[in-house]
Amino acid sequence: MNMNLQQLEQLLGHVFGNRTLLVQALTHPSFLHESGESGSGDYQRLEFLGDSILGMLLAEMLCLSYPDWDEGSLSRLRARLAGQDVLADRARLLGLGDFILLGRGEEQSAGRAKDSILADVLEALLAAMYLDAGLDAPRTLVIRLFVELAAAPENLTLGRDSKSELQELFSACGASMPEYRLVEECGPPHERLFRFQVLLDGRCVGEGQGKSKKIAQQAAAAQTLGSIRIVEGRIV
Repeated sequence: MNMNLQQLEQLLGHVFGNRTLLVQALTHPSFLHESGESGSGDYQRLEFLGDSILGMLLAEMLCLSYPDWDEGSLSRLRARLAGQDVLADRARLLGLGDFILLGRGEEQSAGRAKDSILADVLEALLAAMYLDAGLDAPRTLVIRLFVELAAAPENLTLGRDSKSELQELFSACGASMPEYRLVEECGPPHERLFRFQVLLDGRCVGEGQGKSKKIAQQAAAAQTLGSIRIVEGRIV
């Protein structure tokens, strides 16, 4: 663990007036549980706030970057940029894993390398920066971390989980959860091919195939993400 807070501030591009917020954003619940310290608390509340801050700042950046895109295209790219794998990748770019306060159990199970923890800490840090100095500080960091990815969305293939992304998009639009229907299974036992449809309220909105059910469902979800449109907050 590296707790050189000044070094971390240099990486973030922000000097904290209240470093208690910075330490809280780095504190995993396991650290407080095992150490018995209460301190300023763990990062969970900050992560909750940071999730909303990140979503708003990404929306702002994308609206300015793509003035001709419709709501659906903007929503899909924002959901992709805010995905756990992309956030963890950006956290690794900053070297955040070296600064996280972990309990012994998480330390031994390679907690510093877990996507879930890295993504949560990045969101918590954005919230800490906002509470410390307002929106300009996290805005600058978000632009620095995401602008190149947003400029080339076709390259966003880091462990993409299209099913989760589609579910998040449907949820954001207030739609029922997508249903996956197996419509074809063919080929010899050693080379099966599966084809799935994605259903929204019984209507087929996407289709994909693959050599396993999981791959076929992911392909169907990816195809759906690329084809559906969102009009006035509704999927059409």
